[in-house]
Amino acid sequence: MGGGDCGQICAFLKQSERSSACQFNRRKKSGVQQQIDSRDAVIRCLIHFLGESTEELIKDYQQDVSKDVIEQDIKDSVIKILVLGNAAEGAPPTDVIIVIDGTEVLGGCKTLTNACILLMGFVYSLNLSYPPKLKYTFEVFQKLLLELDDLKFSPKVDSLRRKLLM
Repeated sequence: MGGGDCGQICAFLKQSERSSACQFNRRKKSGVQQQIDSRDAVIRCLIHFLGESTEELIKDYQQDVSKDVIEQDIKDSVIKILVLGNAAEGAPPTDVIIVIDGTEVLGGCKTLTNACILLMGFVYSLNLSYPPKLKYTFEVFQKLLLELDDLKFSPKVDSLRRKLLM
């Protein structure tokens, strides 16, 4: 799938949004910020659509959370993306951090989308196993979005692939 397919995924998932986890931000924003928000929303909705929990991969924090709480969550995480928020509603995150095996491996990712791309790079370069509770999400990242090893799909991912091709 190419870069234009993100619009297809967004449109498909937007039709199936049924929970607050998949509510798209409809406030007026600059074109670039709205595109970033849409990509981040697509990732969150994809996880939800696949029947997996966004909290298994993404942890959102408001700006007023203490550093001790964040550090403890980092220590307790195997694979996680931490999104540090801003008090201003609708503002982009102040920081996005990738955590692997209780260690902050990369900060300053700017968006959830960038963090997911970089996380896949870490998973491949370090030869890590996908978290079992996110196996379908990582399969979609690998096989549909990155087109790596895309010969055989699980039934759930193959169903999504067929719907996107319609």
